[in-house]
Amino acid sequence: MSSAALFIACDSRTYEEISDNTPITVTVKYNAEVKTIVDNNCISCHGAGSFKPLVTYSDVKNNIDGILNRIQRPNGDAGKMPQGGSLSQTQINVFIKWKADGLAEN
Repeated sequence: MSSAALFIACDSRTYEEISDNTPITVTVKYNAEVKTIVDNNCISCHGAGSFKPLVTYSDVKNNIDGILNRIQRPNGDAGKMPQGGSLSQTQINVFIKWKADGLAEN
């Protein structure tokens, strides 16, 4: 009779902890980096005519504090955005760096 050992590696870190968190070293600009994230993740609910539209540079710039609050909430929080999912840590870092860089458009 032979015996075999089964080893299972367990990693207790969450997706957020293991996702790419490389610091962004270039200046982040709305048209180059932020707009794509907004268009792909926010516009379906925050389009023109909606509550808190995020269609234009001014919309996003004027709501940056609320956006940062919502996208950084823990999973399971009813106010977390986008609804039904989460941005990657890299995408969240783009918003954080954009604000730190002065919210440049171009």
